[in-house]
Amino acid sequence: MKKSNKNFNLLEPQSKEWGYKLMRSSPLSARRVVVKLGSALLIRSDGQGVDQDVLTDIVNGIQWLRQQGVEVVVVSSGAIALGVNNLKLATKPKALSQRQALAAIGQSLLMRAWRDTLGTFDIVGAQVLLTHDDLGHRRRFLNARHTVRAILDYSAVPIINENDTVATEEIKLGDNDNLSAQICSLVSADLLIILSTFDGLFTADPAIDPASKRISVVETIDEHITNLVGTSVTQVGTGGMATKLQAVRAATRHGAAALIAQGRQPNVLQRLMQGEDIGTYFTPQEGRVRGKRHWLAFTLKPAGALIVDSGAAIALVAHGRSLLPGGITTVTGNFDVGDAVKVIDLGGKEIARGLVSYNADEIRRIAGYRSDRIETLLGYQHGDEVIHRDDLVLV
Repeated sequence: MKKSNKNFNLLEPQSKEWGYKLMRSSPLSARRVVVKLGSALLIRSDGQGVDQDVLTDIVNGIQWLRQQGVEVVVVSSGAIALGVNNLKLATKPKALSQRQALAAIGQSLLMRAWRDTLGTFDIVGAQVLLTHDDLGHRRRFLNARHTVRAILDYSAVPIINENDTVATEEIKLGDNDNLSAQICSLVSADLLIILSTFDGLFTADPAIDPASKRISVVETIDEHITNLVGTSVTQVGTGGMATKLQAVRAATRHGAAALIAQGRQPNVLQRLMQGEDIGTYFTPQEGRVRGKRHWLAFTLKPAGALIVDSGAAIALVAHGRSLLPGGITTVTGNFDVGDAVKVIDLGGKEIARGLVSYNADEIRRIAGYRSDRIETLLGYQHGDEVIHRDDLVLV
């Protein structure tokens, strides 16, 4: 369907449904897509291995996408669940070392399932294991980008998962949801599709309120939207709708569209890409954040926070200024020069993230003072700014 921005901008309220249908057709134009599959979708409901019917349907959809000229990158959970099944454990253990061991056991089983199923369609899969530590270093982030792009150049499908065996902080709620958004930035994807056991975003929790309705299109992820979701998890998976919404927010800030849909529906990828009204579609956000700034805002883990007064907040948000020591009221955490920190206003709202030019103790000593006092207070000076505007991004 051909888009017409002029007509859409002039839609009358009664034709809003038609406008949503117009937006739902936009996945057709995506040329590079990240598809994320959760454990609760990929693993059988009884926990006894991969749901082969689901996996085959997804791979069939991947093949169809490739035939349309679309490059596909997969983010796949399921390693720990397969490790639990392989060892015939009754429940998933809580100890980190045990879960890491299960990830090591299950990852090879997960890749075998992908390899065998992709192979029936003459598609080659490539395992890529990453941690936030890999993505949090700019040079390693770029190296990972070059590797994944080379895999795509070979017409293979990257199958990406967290390297849970060595990661000490990665086995936690919704981690692969957020990873999928980071992969969107890594490969400059046009569209993120999160397939799970959720039918999409609803006006209320459908398990509690039978009258709740699925939301077809979300144009802005505001406070109203974030308040709609809970933090439920499944016995098999680790992510709820809240983490999926976080991932969608990061992806759409990068300029990608996003879809959340029930992955057990037949031909789900084909139907989503052709604009069928299933799941929830999230439009790309205006004022997109790309490159280093997106990496700074959504990939790096903040090591602390700087609370700033109203004057500093206005200077950052309204005027795009650097953060000077005079506007800082409180420093939390212990961090070094070059670490990422949150910038929070007096109301407790995070307004920016940035890389600091001074460590935490140094900032505590110069907070509230003019920049021309830095050398007197510290005995040296790295610069006038605590965070230079080139190393700062609004969130």
